[in-house]
Amino acid sequence: MRETLIAESAPPPAPGAEQYPALDFVNSAVALPGGQFIDLLGTPATANHWLTKHGLAPADAGVQEMCTAQLRSLREHLRSLFAARVAALPALPVPLAAVNDALSRVPTAALLYWDEKNGPYRAVPCPVNEILDHALATLAANAADLLTGPDAERLTACGSPPCNRYLLRHGRRHWCSIRCGDRARAARAYARRPRPGTR
Repeated sequence: MRETLIAESAPPPAPGAEQYPALDFVNSAVALPGGQFIDLLGTPATANHWLTKHGLAPADAGVQEMCTAQLRSLREHLRSLFAARVAALPALPVPLAAVNDALSRVPTAALLYWDEKNGPYRAVPCPVNEILDHALATLAANAADLLTGPDAERLTACGSPPCNRYLLRHGRRHWCSIRCGDRARAARAYARRPRPGTR
């Protein structure tokens, strides 16, 4: 119940999140005005809810704090890589190594299985006890696709402080949500207002 309330108070997904779940993952820690902060991976229950919502774990996966800490760690490494990409700076070695570690956790080769009824077939294994490794590898691969693909040029940080989310820019839009856009426009209008005694 609490995880649903936390998820409902978060802003809507940023532009591009429907195409890149890793973008939504990176944005799962949200800074809000007034010093408020929402962490959709803050507890095992909220992390399990987030993974389930994104098709990366069953609702009864039973995510524990150690798994949640690994998710938050990957999120911070990806945030570092996104920030480096947006600022056109070289990536730091530690976040790069962390993402490559996550990518290598799940075998990419489909293994050979044999069904007594239908015969041989190939499938990528994902046993229940490896749900977290699968989720980490999937999110890391999606982030790597974004950072190396044609949409990387559109990756930008939300232009409405204190928001810390990323988005894929469409035209001149530099905000992750209508709420942030309205806040930025209001701040600009307020800054243009003449102050008493400053004519």
